[in-house]
Amino acid sequence: MAEESGEEYLFKIVVIGDSAVGKSNLLSRFTRDEFDHNSKATIGVEFQTQVLELDGKEVKAQVWDTAGQERFRAVTSAYYRGAVGALLVYDITRKITFHSVRRWLDELNSHCDTAVARMLVGNKRDLENIREVNVEEGKNMAEEEGLFFIETSALDSTNVSNAFEIVIRDIYDKVSRKILTSDPYKAQLSVNWVSLADGADLSNQKTYFSCCSR
Repeated sequence: MAEESGEEYLFKIVVIGDSAVGKSNLLSRFTRDEFDHNSKATIGVEFQTQVLELDGKEVKAQVWDTAGQERFRAVTSAYYRGAVGALLVYDITRKITFHSVRRWLDELNSHCDTAVARMLVGNKRDLENIREVNVEEGKNMAEEEGLFFIETSALDSTNVSNAFEIVIRDIYDKVSRKILTSDPYKAQLSVNWVSLADGADLSNQKTYFSCCSR
């Protein structure tokens, strides 16, 4: 939620997907630039906040992580509440996690407005030698479902910041076009420009997103 000064913004982003796809390490890499080789399954829900200085304004990305195991599904309603962005994560070395994406997408759509910024993330691209899901499969699903697409490595940090920053950009784009018009969204978002400090040209946005597997 924006402060009255108009200088502070908070965007809630959820990270969803099967257990052990690397959600927690994506979160820790983005917010603390850390990677835990001994990371254990998340129990319940946790969130981390990353503060960005964008266009002279303070932007807080509050990123929520929850366990992918079925026994924790009861937390979903509160988990999704107020989310304006989502990363749907699969492990490129385990095709079963890729096949689960549509189930997670259905769950997201049942709890959130369809205008939520959504990114399909193929994680663990550092394990190319045991890949089970090729880049084209990820791109095709993203195109079919209307998602942004990127491949990441939480281990070596490849594209991790890009994945979150693209979602943050899209949140603003939707707000500025007044797509998120329901009261809960208006209560949580400020209609002000949020641009990345690098000033990247967004005119070829879709092409850029689909080419992030390099």
